[in-house]
Amino acid sequence: MNEWEKAQKGYLYNANYDDAIVRARTKCADLCYRFNLCKPSDTAEQERIIKSLFGKIKGAFVITAPFYCDYGVNISIGENFYTNHNCVILDGASVKFGDNVFIAPNCVFSTAGHPIDKDQRNEGLEIALPITIGNNVWIGANVTVLPGVTVGDNCVIGAGSVVNKDIPSNVVAVGNPCRVMRQITEADKQKYPVWQGK
Repeated sequence: MNEWEKAQKGYLYNANYDDAIVRARTKCADLCYRFNLCKPSDTAEQERIIKSLFGKIKGAFVITAPFYCDYGVNISIGENFYTNHNCVILDGASVKFGDNVFIAPNCVFSTAGHPIDKDQRNEGLEIALPITIGNNVWIGANVTVLPGVTVGDNCVIGAGSVVNKDIPSNVVAVGNPCRVMRQITEADKQKYPVWQGK
């Protein structure tokens, strides 16, 4: 089994000294560099680069530069995906986003983890565990989602949260570590004023 195959199966793998993995990361870094240098008005070129980078794209998307990822091929996004400035996705393993996912600035989705044992860490070994974000999820500014986490459908993850465990559907969750605060209810439709005029 090669190092990439180990990574995809959740085994420790050599991320720093394996030539194929280093080449794949360098190719991805070049594409991110090109994307981040695009004029904001050149949406056609931005879209072309992202389509050549990501593993799967379901529909319309907006990704606001700067954007960074490790490989790109492990990222899949659903319909109506949006991320604000400075999103980082470390996709050594699969990172799946459902439909209607909105991501605020400065968020990190990291499938990458490192051994607690110093000798394994110093050898360049790491682990990659998949991340899944459900449909209709809003992720606030400065959120970090850690390896192996699933966030359910219809969730709001509050700004500054560190999500280190699964979050069930239909909740507001916040904090470090991120915890469920409450269920989302019909009353939430009344939280903000809605213009009723002509």
